[in-house]
Amino acid sequence: MKLSKILAVGTSLILVSGMAFAQRSQETVEGQYMQNAEDVIVTELTASPDYDNKLLALQYIENAINSGRTSDDMVTSLRSLAGEGITTKSRTNGRIMNNYPDVRKKACELLGQVPTEESKNTLLQIATEDVEPMVVSAAVRSLGDIGINDNDEVVNTITFIQRRYAALNPTSSLALEILFAYEKLAPSVENKQPMIESIGAIAANYRYTRSVRTYALNLLDQIQSGDSSDNSDSEE
Repeated sequence: MKLSKILAVGTSLILVSGMAFAQRSQETVEGQYMQNAEDVIVTELTASPDYDNKLLALQYIENAINSGRTSDDMVTSLRSLAGEGITTKSRTNGRIMNNYPDVRKKACELLGQVPTEESKNTLLQIATEDVEPMVVSAAVRSLGDIGINDNDEVVNTITFIQRRYAALNPTSSLALEILFAYEKLAPSVENKQPMIESIGAIAANYRYTRSVRTYALNLLDQIQSGDSSDNSDSEE
């Protein structure tokens, strides 16, 4: 091949590569711009006093999570929405104006899809401070999904919640979510005795539906059988 042809081919390759790089750079810049714009929109919707705007913020965040483009700003907004009316209160003449349990419930559900220490801490706070069973149920479910249980912090909090609601307002749906969370967290529990006692209390409480009590009994057998198997292995 003549030198002139080689130079021509090389020049063409350089031009094509340059164009491709420029296109990728443009796409990166555009993508970053869109991400920043979306963050601003979500932040403003979250801060808005309007109930519908908060629901719209949750929709934006859910779409972002499903598309794998969650940002730190979005997670911050999500944590704020989870405490709407609980940790963040807007008052008029002494009355709380932003008590939106359905907003908190949805935010707690979405936090379960962002498995970070910050998400876990927010959910622990909402689970202990909220008084709406549906919100507490969502927080407990997400704590089980996240799976962080250092020093049994999460399981001990859930056992506290189980005792409190068993005395004040036994709800089968919440009891079931507690059992689901125990099942997911059981492998990480260091001291299983409080959890076992909590499961036993659910199994023995006839204010819960039969299906919930049966699930509790089965889970109790499963955990105790696992402990027996672990003890046998250690003895060998």
